Amino acid sequence: MVGLLFNGLDPQQRGTGVVHVIERLSYHEGRMPLANAVRQFIGAAIALISGHSVGRESPSVHLGAASGSALGTNLELPNNATRILVASGAAAAIAASFDTPIAGVIFAMEVIMMEYHIATFIPIILSSVSGAVLGRLVFEEPPFFGLVASPMQSLWEVPYIILLGLFVGLMAVWFIRSLSFFSGFIVKRAIWQRTTLAGLLVGLGGLLVPDVMGMSYNLINTAHLTELAIPTLVLLLILKLILSSACVGLSIPGGLIGPTLVIGAAAGAILGHIGHAVFPELSSSIGFYAIIGMCAMMGATLKAPLAALMALLELTSNPHIILPGMLAIVFSSIVVFELFKLDSAFLVLLRKRGLDYRNDPLSQALRRINVSKAMQVDFVILPPIITREQAKQAKQALENNPSWIVIEQENTKVLLLAADLALAVNEEAETELELLSIPASRKSLTKVSVNHSLDAAAALLAKSEAEALYVTRRISPVEENIVGILTKESIEAQYQLTIINYIVKRDKQMAKPSV
Repeated sequence: MVGLLFNGLDPQQRGTGVVHVIERLSYHEGRMPLANAVRQFIGAAIALISGHSVGRESPSVHLGAASGSALGTNLELPNNATRILVASGAAAAIAASFDTPIAGVIFAMEVIMMEYHIATFIPIILSSVSGAVLGRLVFEEPPFFGLVASPMQSLWEVPYIILLGLFVGLMAVWFIRSLSFFSGFIVKRAIWQRTTLAGLLVGLGGLLVPDVMGMSYNLINTAHLTELAIPTLVLLLILKLILSSACVGLSIPGGLIGPTLVIGAAAGAILGHIGHAVFPELSSSIGFYAIIGMCAMMGATLKAPLAALMALLELTSNPHIILPGMLAIVFSSIVVFELFKLDSAFLVLLRKRGLDYRNDPLSQALRRINVSKAMQVDFVILPPIITREQAKQAKQALENNPSWIVIEQENTKVLLLAADLALAVNEEAETELELLSIPASRKSLTKVSVNHSLDAAAALLAKSEAEALYVTRRISPVEENIVGILTKESIEAQYQLTIINYIVKRDKQMAKPSV
């Protein structure tokens, strides 16, 4: 059923989940198609109900982000504002799914936007709180994994917690590489064949251990993990890791955050059992190690250590677990990102699609600036051929300091320096002037909407053969006006101005006398 739902569609129309949200933010300024959100809702519901080894949070993030995008589009907001609404919807989804509003905010910043900026915090916080409140109203009781996190028994456990972090880091490496393998496996086959293969693998795994099917949140329970023997936990960990990476890699529309929590809890419980057997007097409870392993796996797999740490705190309501949790998360992340040089699972999936996330400092700065901040409004619009009288009138208009002439033709527009027209009016004696023939410096133009960010404008300019952009604002469903001119030099100048303002502000802060 899932395969038939997505069969025959091109990859752009099949995009779902957190990876799709990151892709739309990076390449489409956060504008998300409604049809994809509808398919995500139906496909994820089928996958979760039928027992695929995926989580519910990735579809929730997609739907939340699509809601934010739809709101921005309907209100005709600039794209840099729509990006914030997309991140806000994602934060609300995480907060509602796990009742973790702080983790929702950090997840939106670390995973979705991959940057921290003060202007985005307030709307994302408000949205995350709203999602958590609504989740509590609808479900009455917050989601509870059943893990009782007692405090760390002794500081002698610190080396063992570091060992747990290293072990979980290796599991995260295995998960990311397995995800990469299945993403490239029979990639040229039809989508229904890939999803059917995923279903067969999960069904066979379910014959061995039925609990690996579905979200498996019932496994994250102190009583359950205490009762399970180490061989059973090892089998559960291996099957959950392989089947979850297979489902996500083979295009089942589900999440991978939930499976990472289950895998991490199983890994932590294994080390908890071993610790109890070797050091019974010093070792903490099974639940203690399980929840630390759970969040260490999440942080290492998603490259979101702060979100994992906040989730650890909110899920347990136990501040005493932060210190060991930080140790485990840091060392699991070191294994993945420093030792094996891997990127987050979401970026691995994005690159498997032939895409990447542009997150350099220039892109970050330009995404936050609307084209209206940098466009030049000192221009006049003229036809390709003007009379001598029109030329004189244009020259008088140029005395008001317009910098550019936009030569408007049927299918194309050309940019002309105003100074060149003024010179031609002085020198030419003909009754008519052909603006495309007079000696002048001209630039080819292409269109950009006033809603776009400077990052999107710069990308459009680099992709097209044009040398400058004319900025339009829609005034009716079928009509739009030219409101500005944007050149490569003006984009670079705005970026330089942003950097200078940052340096000046920083220097002022540093120059303040200490109290």
